Amino acid sequence: MSSDSQYPTTNDSGIPVASDEHALSVGPDGPIVMHDHYLMEQMAAFNREMIPDRQPHAKGSGAFGHFEVTQDVSQYTKAKFLHPGTKTDVLIRFSTVAGESGSPDTWRDPRGFSIKFYTEEGNFDMVGNNTPVFFVRDPMKFQHFIHSQKRRADNGLRDHDMQWDFWTLAPESAHQVAWLMGDRGVPATWRHMNGYSSHTYMWVNAEGERFWVKYHFKTDQGIKCMTQEQADQMAGSDADYHRRDLYEAIKRGDYPTWTLKMQIMPFNDAKTYRVNPFDLTKVWSHKDYPLIEVGKLTLDRNPTDFHSEIEQAAFEPNNMVPGTGLSPDKMLLARSISYADAHRARLGVNYRHIPVNTPRCPVHSYSQGGAMRIQHSTDPVYTPNSKGGPKADAQRYPEDAVWSTDGQFVRAAYTLRKDDDDWNQAHTLVRQVMDDAQRDRLVSNVVGHLSGGVTEPVLARAFDYWRAIDQEVGERIEQGVRNQ
Repeated sequence: MSSDSQYPTTNDSGIPVASDEHALSVGPDGPIVMHDHYLMEQMAAFNREMIPDRQPHAKGSGAFGHFEVTQDVSQYTKAKFLHPGTKTDVLIRFSTVAGESGSPDTWRDPRGFSIKFYTEEGNFDMVGNNTPVFFVRDPMKFQHFIHSQKRRADNGLRDHDMQWDFWTLAPESAHQVAWLMGDRGVPATWRHMNGYSSHTYMWVNAEGERFWVKYHFKTDQGIKCMTQEQADQMAGSDADYHRRDLYEAIKRGDYPTWTLKMQIMPFNDAKTYRVNPFDLTKVWSHKDYPLIEVGKLTLDRNPTDFHSEIEQAAFEPNNMVPGTGLSPDKMLLARSISYADAHRARLGVNYRHIPVNTPRCPVHSYSQGGAMRIQHSTDPVYTPNSKGGPKADAQRYPEDAVWSTDGQFVRAAYTLRKDDDDWNQAHTLVRQVMDDAQRDRLVSNVVGHLSGGVTEPVLARAFDYWRAIDQEVGERIEQGVRNQ
């Protein structure tokens, strides 16, 4: 893409880079590669910008509980914690994305929905949100997206102009922005919202068959949301409302629950499905892949030390137990590197020794040393060895959550498919999922947001952006803003 900028983007060593938008991958649909040093520099620098807060998802809280499997999905996965009747301890952390640790809970923002399962085969982590999609599909854009939602460099203020500037220049954001500006942009409580893996993951069964899957945690309390007016009022009267609500509900014995349901796609369907099933900005049709019930998630114990049990909790999507795995989702692959790196930067290299992050099963690792190490290393501290140290067992634990790909190294988006349009699913959400009253609130929310300091030409692009999503809604938004 040509640019009218007077100078090229460079890395921190001053070397010009080939792309601001795309990570290096094996073909348009293939995985990203670790020797993309510019992507690694971007992620590593981003993870170290804020100390000691998390960079995104700084404001939040959580609770402990358990997950119990109520249905049989063993035909799809050999993961022991997903076998019928199995009960597994869990930790959930809810959060907002953009706000700092002291920000109001009721700002309009996606909510993080991250779960740690303490399984007998090691920790399994799912990092999700309360939306089934996300703003960007390529990890090269993620750091820039978060910066656009944070604060300006000159005055330290959050800036709607900066937000819409990014969104309107990244049309793949349309689906998520339509979610964000609708009713579900401000859940009434964490108990009254769903949680989604958003990403596509892999399951592998005992016969080695592979499946692509998406996790849907459906709230049993029902979906409830706040209007913008209610959210603004609560931000001023009780900035910690969501944190307080969860804590007090569990304290009085009103334990919130979610039902886990899965979308499961046969492995080979991914090759011909009408949208790329690994694109984080897209959903799979429930008609094509209906929800399959798995089990019940219950939260029944509050933290007793917020700092040690919630603030130091470290979730990482690279924690995959046998029977589970990653997919070619570029954002997920990058997060499998970035999250662990963020924890090392924020908590130290031995962050897994913090009790809330420690597996509930035996650990036989060759890791040793480092700051704040509290678990003893024992000889031998190297491999291979003839001294009785642990040894990998590929026959018992095969690396079978894999896929194949080929292609030249490129910096490009996913190969377009039949319905791979940035606007289609956003249009369906606005025109077919929302009713008239919900669309009215959507228009009101967007008009209010765009009227908060968004300048030309960003404002004009925002009107075009919404007309591309839905012509009528776009016209109403422009009329509402122009008539302010």
